[in-house]
Amino acid sequence: MTHSLDSLVIRHTHRIPLPKGVTGEGITAARSLDAALTSVGFKLSAELLQRLSGLSEATVVRTAEETLCAVSEMVGDHVRHNAYFIDFPANVPGTEEFWTSCVTKALGDERTRENVLTQLAHGALNLLSLPAYGRYQHTYEEMLAAQDALIASAGDRVTVLHPGGDLEEEVTDLYLALAGSTTPLGEEHLRDLRTLAGQCARGPQPESIPVRENRAVVNEARLAVGAGLLLDTVVDVLRLACALSDGDVTLHQPTRFRALSRPVRRTLLAGLDAVIAANPAKLADVHAYREEFKRLGERLHPHEYPRWPHAADVFAVARREKEARTFDSRVEELLDAYDVLGAVRLLKSAPGKLFRALDLLLRIAAGQEERDAVVAAAVEVAPQVSGRVVLSVREHFQNRERETDAPRIFVNRRGRGWVSPDFRPPVPASDRDRLIAALDAEIRRRLPAPGRLLVDPDVFDVALPLSGRATAGGLGVLPRGSLSAVDGDQLRFFVYWKESENRTDYDLSALLLHTDYSTDSWLSYTSLTAVGGKHSGDVTEAPDGASEFINLSLDRVRSACIVPQVNIFSGENFEEVEESFFGFMLRDGEQKGRPFEPRTVRMKSDLRGAGRVALPLVFRREDDGRWRAKWLHLYLKGISSANRVEENQVSVSKVVRAVVERDYLTVRYLIDLMTAGCSTVDLWDGGPSPDEPVTYIGLERPEGLHPDSRVITPENLRDLIPG
Repeated sequence: MTHSLDSLVIRHTHRIPLPKGVTGEGITAARSLDAALTSVGFKLSAELLQRLSGLSEATVVRTAEETLCAVSEMVGDHVRHNAYFIDFPANVPGTEEFWTSCVTKALGDERTRENVLTQLAHGALNLLSLPAYGRYQHTYEEMLAAQDALIASAGDRVTVLHPGGDLEEEVTDLYLALAGSTTPLGEEHLRDLRTLAGQCARGPQPESIPVRENRAVVNEARLAVGAGLLLDTVVDVLRLACALSDGDVTLHQPTRFRALSRPVRRTLLAGLDAVIAANPAKLADVHAYREEFKRLGERLHPHEYPRWPHAADVFAVARREKEARTFDSRVEELLDAYDVLGAVRLLKSAPGKLFRALDLLLRIAAGQEERDAVVAAAVEVAPQVSGRVVLSVREHFQNRERETDAPRIFVNRRGRGWVSPDFRPPVPASDRDRLIAALDAEIRRRLPAPGRLLVDPDVFDVALPLSGRATAGGLGVLPRGSLSAVDGDQLRFFVYWKESENRTDYDLSALLLHTDYSTDSWLSYTSLTAVGGKHSGDVTEAPDGASEFINLSLDRVRSACIVPQVNIFSGENFEEVEESFFGFMLRDGEQKGRPFEPRTVRMKSDLRGAGRVALPLVFRREDDGRWRAKWLHLYLKGISSANRVEENQVSVSKVVRAVVERDYLTVRYLIDLMTAGCSTVDLWDGGPSPDEPVTYIGLERPEGLHPDSRVITPENLRDLIPG
């Protein structure tokens, strides 16, 4: 889906770009925009309303069109959400009652009676063959007419939009923030960076681009305008080639390389030649992507360019015509010989690899002397390791403190999750504690002095975004492992999908678990009513888009966990459909309203992962009886067709347990380091903002902050991660 530059800015920053030098009487149009935004759960800040009121009416109208389109898509209100049962959540029949009614209607239709009788005679009936099953029996307009209006509630979501600079300023600032991110971006943000890079290639550039995928996207834009490329490894060139072929710059998925023009081929070969000429040892990097380099060589024709012999060496290594011993093989040789001290000496020349090997080194060390050497080496090279890796290792050892039977959770770059038993022997407690203290000291050294720190308490339990792939695009989405409060009587999940070419059936379900993660019950198309919950009915095709809902009365749920999930029963996967997203709403008991009411949406998350079962988050009842959400952003492999909640309950419960019981580094951790011994934290209670500049960290930007304040919200939480 394409987005205008205005909508990109609004979606990423919750700011509306405003033109300069255009004045007029736009107050009426501005107030109309504010009223329209209220219906989808947004509003203009007082400053933004004032700024818009001073612009011309035509300018405000154009701004309103862009803004309403952007926020409607953010919350999922850009599509029509129909429900199979027209009165949902009222008058939802029991499953057997509903199926019986579908059979009765089919038997009463001369066109289908014979087929149904034949199936029944054989003892099995295909529900999809019944005309009344799986297809909307009413129009969207008829559904709206059957529903009462939503009653406004003080608990409805209100997302405040703030004024921005002009479009060029906002686009440049957003480009610099994304390109210079210290953590990998998610798929949506990486796609947006590509759009922004095309606009900003000739303008200001970030001081550094530490994430390789970001560098590939930026290099593609720089190549188009004839600017110099940012290359210091052969893999940088490979990623750029993938970008030029609209492939996967993360190199996780194979790319079909396109035929490249002669000038582009010369540029790529010259880049490879320069990298190897500067450091021949980097030929060893080819081994990790041998097949990709072989296919790229077929497009670049290096034999036609003898002036770049080092580039030819790259492809000779890929074809195994030239030897280039890898660094990892030398490390493995030492580890196989249990030469820990030798491995440590070698790994000190590659600090990131040393950090990733710390757990193994501490476990296989022969005695305290060797473990002391491992810890000392980690402390020595820590300043050379990226902040993201330091924090990841810190979180890893934090979870090695626990002596439990909790399974290990593994998540790949595409969100696919799986678990395995943890058979690793423990790391000696004293060495682990020394290492944790050293990592804390290193992170504290890198964190800037926050000045006056103003914090929304609701942000304390938000997990640090150590990878953009630990989250998803959308509204109100938090990184994997984050905790957030759930306040409301009625919890309603929704899924929307629109198939591209093939008939596609997604099934929204909810698995309810006991405290030990065993199954209590579930809601799905096979169990329409249970435990105070209602399912909106099974929709089995979506040529024009389809929605399913589950409504739960939380005070009637006695289970410990509620796990919403989206199962692909048949058809296109999450990366093939035209569009798919999940979300949840919270309502007071008497609000009523349509099945989908944008003002009540607390979270809307794109579904774009590898797997046939999506697990966006889990809801847990705490000891005090209150509910909290823990964010998962996981996909299970599932089976090729007919995925159902009944069949995957064991695998789902294992993954949920692994994430729920994992101890994630949170914003609270970084705030504690920032303020250790020198600063205090002011907790924001929703009152007036301070008159002086502050560093504000919270879920949403308050109104009235000093213009020189530094503001950190989930949209730019990655800025907290030190380089």
